[in-house]
Amino acid sequence: MGRTPDRRPGAPLREEEAIYVDQTGVVSSVEGECRYYGGRWSFYDSTGEFDPRTGGGISEAQHKTLRQLIHFINDGPAEGFASGAYKETTYSGVKATSEIWYESSSKLKKIVELTTTWLGIKITAEEWKVYDTDGSTVLATVTDAITYTGIKETSRTRTIA
Repeated sequence: MGRTPDRRPGAPLREEEAIYVDQTGVVSSVEGECRYYGGRWSFYDSTGEFDPRTGGGISEAQHKTLRQLIHFINDGPAEGFASGAYKETTYSGVKATSEIWYESSSKLKKIVELTTTWLGIKITAEEWKVYDTDGSTVLATVTDAITYTGIKETSRTRTIA
């Protein structure tokens, strides 16, 4: 007989409280249930069945979507990007309204794009678009709505899509 969670041989004191069940081929199917079978754990939470040993945190797809703003240092691509990236800035008067980083000066593939919205001397919104490796598919859009007291920024509300 298998071991119980308290590591004593035999069945748990109350079967309905068991979190260790050895039933080959049966995954957890009730919220809060845990099972072990065939060499793998099966947990069930409010989003469904999962194996906690397959990792945690964000999924591979979510990480890809973040390609991602975390790989930029202040002003441009860094780790994970080839050398030779090229930035183009457009202006409305003296105010930068768009900055686009491309893989190269040929401008065939975008990496990231920043669009800035101004109201007088204040930036009221910043929108970042992160592109897939094809250079045209938008993986994620991050928009900051900025509020001020006088000329001092007091808060930002970030929307991620």
